[in-house]
Amino acid sequence: MRSLHLIVFIIIISLVKASKSDDGFCSAPSIVESDEKTKPIYWKATHPTLSPSHLQDLPGFTRSVYKRDHALITPESHVYSPIPDWTNTLGAYLITPATGSHFVMYLAKMKEMSSSSLPPQDIERLVFVVEGAVTLTNTSSSTKKLAVDSYAYLPPNFYHSLECVDSATLVVFERRYEHLGSHTTELIVGSTDNQPLLETPGEVFELRKLLPTSLAYDFNIHIMDFQPGEFLNVKEVHYNQHGLLLLEGQGIYRLGDNWYPVQAGDVIWMAPFVPQWYAALGKTRSRYLLYKDVNRNPL
Repeated sequence: MRSLHLIVFIIIISLVKASKSDDGFCSAPSIVESDEKTKPIYWKATHPTLSPSHLQDLPGFTRSVYKRDHALITPESHVYSPIPDWTNTLGAYLITPATGSHFVMYLAKMKEMSSSSLPPQDIERLVFVVEGAVTLTNTSSSTKKLAVDSYAYLPPNFYHSLECVDSATLVVFERRYEHLGSHTTELIVGSTDNQPLLETPGEVFELRKLLPTSLAYDFNIHIMDFQPGEFLNVKEVHYNQHGLLLLEGQGIYRLGDNWYPVQAGDVIWMAPFVPQWYAALGKTRSRYLLYKDVNRNPL
């Protein structure tokens, strides 16, 4: 009997060692592959893993969901077409008033020797560079180069042009500016890393805001960072609208009574008062970019 116990013990030890080895049948592949460590920031947002490998080519498969009060739009669902008056640029409209939003969110893929057009009258615009680089030119003929993680806020009726020599991917937010008294907005050019970390009482995530919090601005863009295992403490239900792009990492997003696995490259629309909550999973930081309307009476 002791011999049998010894044999069983040896087999168990062997299985445990195999599961811990790189080649063991129980070992899980590393989420961060070695060659990805040298990729540019936000590379996964424009080159996401659409789904497990055995589902990537499954006809009709998509993780995208559209409901009355929220939507998850995943990369395999994006439909690109020319953006009116932009040159050599394709756009994918992800959030529009057709969903019930009061803003537009789209991806603009600028190819070689491409340029933007102006938004309609009284429309404000914010562009955030996810891939590549563009040059911003305004009425004074001054130019500024916007690289990955840089952004520009363009006030309504502000003349400007975005030009791209090679290629670039932008996420663009546009909305009709809601005037408030004599307050006016100004051109803002910046980058995420230059924005200070803000206090988040009761929460563990790191928060940066890309725009001033003054009353002149009727929306803001939040950059929110979660380390693996961190999550929102507040289960939010509020009157604000959101448009979200997951730039890095992966996790679980609750929207209403639904729980969605999400990863870099996914876009989420949240209508007012939909219950919302996020938890970061995996082995790398989660970072997402979040549109939020602010400083205006909801009436």
